[in-house]
Amino acid sequence: MAKAVKANLKMKIPAGRASAAPPVGSSLGQHGVNMMDFINPFNDQTKDLNGQTLTVHITIYEDRTMSWRYVSLPTDDRIRAALGIQKGSGRPNSEKVSKKLTDAMLTQIAEEKARDMNTDDIPAVKKMVAGTARSMGVEVEG
Repeated sequence: MAKAVKANLKMKIPAGRASAAPPVGSSLGQHGVNMMDFINPFNDQTKDLNGQTLTVHITIYEDRTMSWRYVSLPTDDRIRAALGIQKGSGRPNSEKVSKKLTDAMLTQIAEEKARDMNTDDIPAVKKMVAGTARSMGVEVEG
């Protein structure tokens, strides 16, 4: 039988740098779980990600156990970083951003996102990334 869920939490935490300080300590503490049961495994699993800010989904169960998973940077953040721009266009259909997303950039972003999406279908992920880029007013080459 499935365990009863007490809480679902979502936090942004730098990779490899979770600590008992807020937001981790205060969020987990109020649900009565041992925060070190999260902090140590999280830091071990994410230490190679160079402090990227990760979105962590934590499920806390009634028996005070928990499960968690993380996703890396959102697609739009990756596109902005690849192009070196601060933000997308406010009117993507009529005003385009000055820089174009190359096929090589698109492939790299898609390969990074595929890990979060649990798929090996890079062409499908590339289509999703290209759609996000277009919605930001970024033209995609190829």
